[in-house]
Order: sequence, then structure tokens, then C-alpha cells
Amino acid sequence: MTERQEGKTQEQRATISDQTIQADLRRANKAVLISGSIAFDFILLFDGKFRDHILADRIHMLNVAFLTPQLQRQDGGCAANIAYTLAKLGGWARLVGSVGHDAKDYLKRLASYGIDLASVAELDDCYSAQAFITTDTEANQITAFHPGAMNFAHQLDLRQIIAASGAGAWGIVAPNGKEAMQAHAAAFAQAGLPFIFDPGQGLPMFSGDELRALIDLADALIVNDYEASMLMQKTGLNELELAKDLQALVITRGAEGSRLVLPTKTVDIGAAAAVQVIDPTGCGDAFRGAALYALSKGCDWIDAIRLGTILGAVKVEHAGAQNHPVEYHDWSQRWLKHYACPMPEALVQKHHQA
Repeated sequence: MTERQEGKTQEQRATISDQTIQADLRRANKAVLISGSIAFDFILLFDGKFRDHILADRIHMLNVAFLTPQLQRQDGGCAANIAYTLAKLGGWARLVGSVGHDAKDYLKRLASYGIDLASVAELDDCYSAQAFITTDTEANQITAFHPGAMNFAHQLDLRQIIAASGAGAWGIVAPNGKEAMQAHAAAFAQAGLPFIFDPGQGLPMFSGDELRALIDLADALIVNDYEASMLMQKTGLNELELAKDLQALVITRGAEGSRLVLPTKTVDIGAAAAVQVIDPTGCGDAFRGAALYALSKGCDWIDAIRLGTILGAVKVEHAGAQNHPVEYHDWSQRWLKHYACPMPEALVQKHHQA
């Protein structure tokens, strides 16, 4: 180490290390642009079942409180969670979103994972988005969400970001401010960069016509089974009609696995077994991050969803959305055990093999 390097603060050395990681990722991969929320998750654990405390004949006058002895604040937000798993797998995750004045330490942590933050806007006059997630013993969740800085994400010019990223591999429009989701979907489509539309918790913001317009722009659609039902109700389209002009429609079904609807066939992919179920928060985001990593490496949709399934199982074994380890030896062995077949060559990381 040179005298100049020795004289640097720990924070400066960490910044240099983060920049080195990002430079290495750029040389080895094409960028995946991840548009969506960057938030704090307040996770409250209710030691009971919601259904035992909500009376079906009193839904119209609901007034309930849940005692939650356990409270954790975790780094979260759909886009940041997706980027975490993608970057940990070794991909180039370029995050596109807005944070408030309370996110400086959070951004340092994201940078330390190798996530590209060049397209994250920091706003001084508001808080970052905050989610308050209450989970019961059956893994059901009730969430309240304050958008904060997320409401200004549409001010980011995704067209310029795409141009600055060179030949990107994929994009995703994850839950974000409504204007940002619409503007960024249009920008991806205009640039010809394939992208996944992932409406998630943002789905209720849109009318049926608005959802159909966004699906028309997208190359793929990922929803969970509840969201799929809501989407079909709002748009008036059935599953096959939703998938008609897409590369893929993916419907995740928790412990029942996923259904992948392709132009020529439908494939059911079973869930991967978790060693233990600790916390479902962020499992869908880990799934998406892994699927995008596989797509960015040139894998087909079946293998992309297989990798997403494996990383979703890894995530559920750990509390919080950005605390799960992503280790090649672990997930490659899980692949072999669960699918009883070798991984595609594109996912083999030879530098990890002994």
C-alpha cells in the first residue's frame, strides 16, 4: 500500500473498493436497469393469525390493532432488493430511483454490494420511502407504505440513463411512483431495451386501460397469484390473453412454485425447499433479481425462473430483504439437488470451482 493510500480514511478506501467492484462488473456484464422503490422496511411480527382477529361480517367497519413485540428496521424497497440479489450473483445492477435525506448510510451499504448508484437521486427535502410490514404466523402480511422521495422518481430521465449504460441487457419496472412507472416503461420500449413489468403493490394505482397499455409496452410480466387475479379483473383479460404478445408471463405461487406461460407452452416449476422459513419479506424480489441475472447471461426463461426459485428459497431462510448470503457453492448445489440436472453453462462461475 502506498503512502497516499495509507493516508486515506476508511470511508475513502471503502469508496475506492466499491468503485473497483463496479468497474469489474461493467467489464464482465451488460447492465440490468432496475427502476423502482428504494425504501426502509419496518418489519413487525405478530405472534398470532390475522384471521382470528378480523371478523368477516365487520370488514366494513374494521378497527383492529395487533400487538407486535418484535420490531426490526431493514433496508428495503423492491428495486434495491432486486439489485441486491442480482449484484451478489455477480451481475451489473444499475439502480434507478429516488431517496430522501435519511438514506446516506443506506446508499453506502448498497454501494458496498457492487450496486451501481449513478442513477439514484438524493433529495434533501423529504424522507425516503418507508414500508411498515406486519407479518403473522401464517406468513400473511399487512403493509402500510409512505412513498416519500419515491413520488419524484419520474423526474429521472431514463432515456439518458439507458444511453449512458451502453448496451444494456434487460430492464425492469418495479413498484414505484405511478408517473415513474409509466414514464420508465415508455422509455424502455422507445429504447428497444427488453424489460419486465412488475406492478406488485403498485397495481391498485392503475386503471384497467393503463395496465393494458403498460403490458403492451413490456416484454415480460411477473406477478404473484393474488396480483394475477387482480390484474385479470382490472383488465378483463385472461391468463392467455395477458401472455399473448409477451416473451413470458410468470405467476409466482409461493410454496406451490411458479407458472411460466410462454408463447408455445406453459411450464410449472415447483418451489425449492427451504431449510427453515424465517421471513418471506423480499422473497419475490430475490426471485426477480436472480431471474434477471440469468436473463442477462443469455439463459432461457425456464432456467431464469429456476434460478429465481432457488434464490427465493435462500432468502426465506433469513430475516430482512437484504441479509441473505448469495454463495455460488450453495446455490449451485441447490440447483443440482432440486432439478437433478446441471446448470446451464452461462451460470457456471468457473473461478468458484475447485
